[in-house]
Amino acid sequence: MRDAPRTLAARRQDEILARLGTEGSVSVEAMAARFAVSRETIRRDLKHLAERGRLAIVHGGATRRADEPALAVRARDNPEGKAAIGRAAARLVEDGMVVVLDSGATTLAVAHALAGLDPLLGAAPRAGVTVCTNSLPVGLVLCRVPGLRVHVLGGAVEPSDEAAFGSEAVAGLARFRVDLAFVGAGGIAPDGEITDFAPLPTELRIAMLASAARGYVVADRTKFGRLTPIRLAPIPAGSGLIVDAAPPPGMAAALTARGLDIVVAS
Repeated sequence: MRDAPRTLAARRQDEILARLGTEGSVSVEAMAARFAVSRETIRRDLKHLAERGRLAIVHGGATRRADEPALAVRARDNPEGKAAIGRAAARLVEDGMVVVLDSGATTLAVAHALAGLDPLLGAAPRAGVTVCTNSLPVGLVLCRVPGLRVHVLGGAVEPSDEAAFGSEAVAGLARFRVDLAFVGAGGIAPDGEITDFAPLPTELRIAMLASAARGYVVADRTKFGRLTPIRLAPIPAGSGLIVDAAPPPGMAAALTARGLDIVVAS
C-alpha cells in the first residue's frame, strides 16, 4: 500500500505529459479537477516534471518545454524591429557612461548601433563609454570601436547564447558603477509579466538591472504573448521597456501597472 501514492502520481504525470503533447498546455485548475486532487498536488507534479526537463512551468499551469533557439536563429527573427530598438537604446547613451549589455539578438542590435554600424542612426560612437557585457559577440563588435572600453564578464560560456552566465559573471558585474543596463527577455505575458527561458541567464539579468541607475528591458514584438517559464523579477521600479511596436492595450496597461515605462522605438 505504501507504493500506491507514488503509482498514482506517476499516472497523473504521464497523463499530464500526454495532454501537453496534444494541447500544448495544461492548467493547474483543470488537472486538479480531472484527478480530484488539490491544486498543490498538481503543482508538485508539475514541479517534478519541470525538474526532469519534461515541461515548462508558467503562471497557472505548464506548457511544452520551449528551449531558447540559438543566437544565430534569433538574429534572423524580426531584424528590422531589433535594429529599431538598438537605435532607441543607443540614443540614451551619453559620453562617459558605464553601460551594461546583456547577451541576445536584441542587445546585439544595441551593440551594432553603439558601434555606429546602423546606417539609419547617423551618430558617431560616444566618447569615453565603458561597456560591460557577458556576450562574446557584443564584446567582439564593440572592442574594435575607438573610444569605447569593453569589459567581458567571465564564467562558463553557454554555446547557444555565446555568452557567460553564473556566479562569476554576477561577481564581475558587482565591480562596476553602472549608468545604464539593457537586458533581453524571453517573453511578455498578457498580464505584463516579463519572463525568460532559464534560471542562470535570468539571475544575471536581474543583477544587471539592479546594478544600474536606469535599466531597460529590450524586447521586440515577437515576444508579446509568449510564455516562458522563469520570471524576470524583481524589476526595479522606474525601469523602462523598449519595444519596436506598441503592446496590445491590455498588456500595455498591465506593464504600466507594474511600473514599467514603455518606449516604442521609431
